[in-house]
Amino acid sequence: MNLKFIKKIVTFCLLLILFAACKKPQGFDFRESKNFKINQVGFDKTSVSLEMVYYNPNDFGVDLRKVDCDVFVENNYLGKYKLDTLMHIPRKSEFTLPGKMDVEMKGIFKNALTAVFNKEVKLDIKGNCRVGKGGIFVTVPVNYSTKYSFNLFN
Repeated sequence: MNLKFIKKIVTFCLLLILFAACKKPQGFDFRESKNFKINQVGFDKTSVSLEMVYYNPNDFGVDLRKVDCDVFVENNYLGKYKLDTLMHIPRKSEFTLPGKMDVEMKGIFKNALTAVFNKEVKLDIKGNCRVGKGGIFVTVPVNYSTKYSFNLFN
């Protein structure tokens, strides 16, 4: 056999193994929000801080660089959740993202009547985050929807 042909086959096999090992990260699973705090109240916008708990379903640790999501309550825009920091997330584990959000008060007023009469509201989080490994980052979509239960008169 030709030596050049063997080198090409070996190179092709090594590249195939390398590409198979570089699996694209899955999106994170939202678990809960906690430690909600109102920082500054305004007529147009109110600044709040909270911690959001997620789960990393990947078989490998990843680095999170940026989160940029829109938050909706009952399909009405509530505000933008952003995080611009670099943090390492271990494989198959829960992690907490601290964050600040400017809530548009008109979204609160639209949902106030619904919140008074219902024990749960629909919460949607849509956007993306940048995750990577070894300095190579990709954009992963965030698309989470749930019913958030609460009791106003408890």
